[in-house]
Order: sequence, then structure tokens, then C-alpha cells
Amino acid sequence: MPFHCQFRPPSGAVEEPQVSDMLLFSGRANEPLGRAVAAALGIAPGRCLIENFPDGEVRVQVEEDVQGRDIYLLQPTCPPVAARLLELLLIADGCRKAGARRLTGIVPYYGYARQDRRSRSGEPLAARLLADLLCTRLDRLVLTDLHNPAIEGFFAVAVEQLSAVPLLAEGLRPGLSAAHILVAPDQGAVKLAQGYADRLGLDIAYVHKERQSGTRVAIRRLIGEVAGRKPVIVDDMISTGGTVASTIEMLLAKGCRPEVILVASHALLVGQAAERLAGLPVRRLITTDSLPQPLSRPFSVEVLSLAPLLAETVTRLHRGAP
Repeated sequence: MPFHCQFRPPSGAVEEPQVSDMLLFSGRANEPLGRAVAAALGIAPGRCLIENFPDGEVRVQVEEDVQGRDIYLLQPTCPPVAARLLELLLIADGCRKAGARRLTGIVPYYGYARQDRRSRSGEPLAARLLADLLCTRLDRLVLTDLHNPAIEGFFAVAVEQLSAVPLLAEGLRPGLSAAHILVAPDQGAVKLAQGYADRLGLDIAYVHKERQSGTRVAIRRLIGEVAGRKPVIVDDMISTGGTVASTIEMLLAKGCRPEVILVASHALLVGQAAERLAGLPVRRLITTDSLPQPLSRPFSVEVLSLAPLLAETVTRLHRGAP
């Protein structure tokens, strides 16, 4: 008699996850991106009440059944960083207390990433502290274009690092010519600029700078020939605009054409950054929606959405694919 073998999963084996097992919640830091990711996944955003008491305390109430489900929490830790971080931790704690199976934090912009080392005694290692706090409530994190990729080592949980460079490079490609040159505004951005160069086939120049304070930067020298070229300044973030402004001033002094394009994964543009850049020949800024962007800027801004990339990553992680 022929022998027939039929595979049966052992008792307790986990079946392939279904979309119905997944929930995506968004904090208040970037609700439009949360809705866009949910739409790309074909699901409704998870219902979660977030409000402030009169004394400023944050109240969170998760209004979905999360028992045994795979939960994704989208919240960039952007200004005000402390409030955004607390919201993320509170939502995560609410889900965990209600029996969620797994909690993944999607943090498109990671605040405190520039405080990844101590320059003198008495300073905290803020990037590490923030990582420790997140790991108390989250099982995994998805991060986009960290200021220093080595920050991943601060986390005690699995980290999925994503890059917006392919998306931004394609957004930059139309209108480029041999007259354009990529410029890294500091040595830390040289590898990033090389990533753009590999995709776009452009030359690279880079600036050696010295940061004097949170808003002041001294430019020491420029490596590369920029005379007569159209500069494309690329960086992971633009915060106060001090580094970019100093770089543009040096490029103009070296004879570049006054037609500057800025490309950054994260456009914070805090303080007087927008006004500072408006006084310079910035023709175009290309960035992502990792951070909420105002409807108007004093120069042309093109915002490319991370929603498809984040939705693809969530789908892959939910299915357990590598």
C-alpha cells in the first residue's frame, strides 16, 4: 500500500499573518503621513484618543481591540520632541497593557540623533537615552535616514533602517544636467552624497566645517571645483539652516552659479531657517513628509511621500519576510 505523507503544522504553529491581524496607530506629530500609510496598506487608521488635560498632561485611550494583534505606531520625534516621545510611549504602553502581540515603532524622524556622543564631562548621551526609553515599550523600530547610522547600536531591539535617497534622487533627476554638482555640506554627508552620485552620475564636492554653537557654523575649506556649476546640496536634515547658509555663501564666493537646489530627508526648518534661506539663491527644496510641512514656504518646496516605502516595510515585517 503506498504511503502518503501530508504535512500538518505542529500544535501552536503561527499561521501566516493576515492584514486583519494588523493595526496602525498614529500619534499627533504627523497624522497625514499616518493616514497615507494606512491607505497604502488598505486598512483604516487605528482609533486612539489623544488629548491634553488642562494641566498639560497627555491622556491616551486606545479605542481598538489590540489583543493578540501586530501593532504599528507611527510617530516622528520632532519638535516638541519631549511631547512627541511621551505620546509614542503612552500609546505603546496602552497597547501593551491591552495584550498586543508585538509593537513596532515607526519613527520617520529620530530626534536627538545629533547628540550621539559626549564632547565634555557632564553631558548626557541623549541619543542613547532616547533609545533606551523606546526599548522599554517597543519590540522593534523602523527608522529613516538616521543622522548617524551607528545609532542603531544604541537599541536593544531589532531596528529596520530605511533610506529616502532613492526616492529623493528620482525626484531630483528631472532637469539635471552636467552643469550640476552634488555638494556635501560637511564630512558626515559625504557618504550620503556618494549615494546620490551613484544614482545620478554627478560629480561631488564637499565642505569641511566646524560647528561653533547650535546655530553658528564656521566653514574651513571646500574640496572640489564648483566654479560655473549649479550646486545641489544634499544632507540628511536641515534644522536651523546655519550649515546650508554658510555652505551657499562659500559656494557663491567660489564662483558657483546662483541656482541652488537643496535635498534633505528631513526638513525641520526651525527658528529663522526659512527666512535665512529665502535671502539666498535657493531655487528648490526637495524633501519628504517624514515631518509635517507648512503649506507655504518662501521658496519652491517639493514634498515626496514616504507612505509607499513605509507601507511596503510594514507589509514585509508583518509577513515575517527578510
